[in-house]
Amino acid sequence: MHNKLANSHLPAKPYITGLVLPVRVLHAGHKDEILQHLLLLNEEDRRLRFGTQTPDEVIHHYVEHLDFDRDAAFGSFDSQLKLIGMAHLAYLPKSQDEAQAAEFGVSVLPEGRSQGIGTALLARAAVHSRNTGIETLYVHCLANNRAMMHLAQKAGMRIEYAYGDADAYLKLPPANSSTIVEEAANEQWGGFDYALKENLKRSNDAWWWFLGKPQINAR
Repeated sequence: MHNKLANSHLPAKPYITGLVLPVRVLHAGHKDEILQHLLLLNEEDRRLRFGTQTPDEVIHHYVEHLDFDRDAAFGSFDSQLKLIGMAHLAYLPKSQDEAQAAEFGVSVLPEGRSQGIGTALLARAAVHSRNTGIETLYVHCLANNRAMMHLAQKAGMRIEYAYGDADAYLKLPPANSSTIVEEAANEQWGGFDYALKENLKRSNDAWWWFLGKPQINAR
């Protein structure tokens, strides 16, 4: 797949992000949230996300071996700090004469779909890719993954189909001052959004404790 990726004719227009939805960078301290997010996916959603049937033990192994020093991960949280959408940007090994590439994988829980979360995660990953020297953004999924195919087409990706699988590619231009500023603004906004939701949740928890009533959980 990686060899084909380097030789493909790719669209020149980059995926441009916008501050539509706040997205936060995830780190090793978020592994519990990532694990719970993926375990909440049903059997079909797991098949579409990972390309095969994925039991709980495989998800545990996947999360345990996430390398945040090598790769990048991004998340979208709801008002209860539940991880609704999660994206993994895996940096692919570079061989001689090949473009530096990264593979994008994403999942969104049912209650967060059709809200632009997947688009925001892809946009965030694309800008981060440019700023870290990635030349090609790559998506591999099942051909019947309509949500991922729609997301890739919106991003202007070239899609190739073979044996029930689909590969989508997006050629990224080099970073510039605007992408660096944009990523910094996205990081600041994502952090501010999370802090605001965290404070509101604490206030809500304290209020229900004061009233001596069970907390109403939006999850």
